[in-house]
Amino acid sequence: MIGSLFAGITGLNANAMAMRVIGDNIANVSTTAYKGNRASFANILSTSLGGETALRSVGRGVRFWDATTQWSQGSFENTANPTDLAINGKGFFVVKDAAGSPLYTRAGQFRFDRNGYMITPDGLKLQGFVIDALGNRGAMADIVISGERVSPPSATVNMNFAVNLNSNSVEGQSFSATQSVYDSLGNAIPLSLTFTRGATPGAWTVKGGIPAGVGRDPADGPAVTFGAGADESIPVTFDADGLLTFPEDDVTVSLHLINGAATPLNMNWDLFDDDGLYYGDLTGYASTSVTTFQSQDGYPSGSLRAVSVGEDGTVTAAYSNGELVPKFVVALADFPSYDGLTKMGQNLYAESLMSGSALLSTAGSGRLGNLSPSSLELSNVDLAEEFVKMISTQRAFQANSRVITSSDEILQELMNIKR
Repeated sequence: MIGSLFAGITGLNANAMAMRVIGDNIANVSTTAYKGNRASFANILSTSLGGETALRSVGRGVRFWDATTQWSQGSFENTANPTDLAINGKGFFVVKDAAGSPLYTRAGQFRFDRNGYMITPDGLKLQGFVIDALGNRGAMADIVISGERVSPPSATVNMNFAVNLNSNSVEGQSFSATQSVYDSLGNAIPLSLTFTRGATPGAWTVKGGIPAGVGRDPADGPAVTFGAGADESIPVTFDADGLLTFPEDDVTVSLHLINGAATPLNMNWDLFDDDGLYYGDLTGYASTSVTTFQSQDGYPSGSLRAVSVGEDGTVTAAYSNGELVPKFVVALADFPSYDGLTKMGQNLYAESLMSGSALLSTAGSGRLGNLSPSSLELSNVDLAEEFVKMISTQRAFQANSRVITSSDEILQELMNIKR
């Protein structure tokens, strides 16, 4: 009879722990990326070596065995913050504390601090792989957009005009096309190309010009020259079908500047592709002389306007000059055993011997999921399920307390028999 009292006590203790697990789950129903726990129980077998075999098989109650983390994915909430990230699949974000120790989290609520570091609400720095100027992925480092708040200018290297020159033009008739190109300081320089009809059908001459005070004085030579010979003008000819026959290759256009920028500014007039095939941008058809398209690859300096994160984890800085520059790729970590991770609180986990070593890579590689920008993963706790468990656990607790009460009543009857 005494044994039933102790069995009832083990039931009370075990169900009290189970209620604690349920309470923790319900308390974290709004916690970002929280993973609910499930209580498990184990029976306690008798260790007595004497007595009947049947009695030895009767247990001594129950014990709380474990609280198992449920790693199912929570639903996503859309936000207006471009640095809020959710992992659609397996993986953890990698963050580092002030001591440089790595920790791991599914809670992707990030922001930029005053120094440009991408951090958690607790100030832990998000880690990513550096992207160099050639687009290659480098070593893992803190994601920071600070010194890159200003994008330096880039001088024009390639430029093009899509121009049709009217084959019905008479000798001496001209047509001009103008577009802005950029010097090494980021100054926009209007470059005009003037095409003048020659005496022979299909023959034209092109000459360049830039504003006075920007290009050198005419007494020192032309401000715009063409080709390696630095000619003031070059011929342009078309065949009977209006297709370009000369030049037969791209042309170097040089601007001789006096505005303090690097000079000469040598640009490639892109008329042919890498295989020497004619683009068809410069034509001599019997229609109005017109510029239909123009392009160049230079740009002025710009200030940082926004930062975005793609589904592949690429962190891109957008500048006022229209440049979109990839800076980092967000690092994700995978583990052989998620259940072996050590819970650190604050939505953080730490690597342990039971979890195995972190496998670092990027979104979409291996078992790792993709990222959902402007989203947060919600808790995976199901309130309805937790309330059902709570009712069941409460009834089990009441039943075990009833066992203790009944055992007490039986013992009281035994005492009464003696009297």
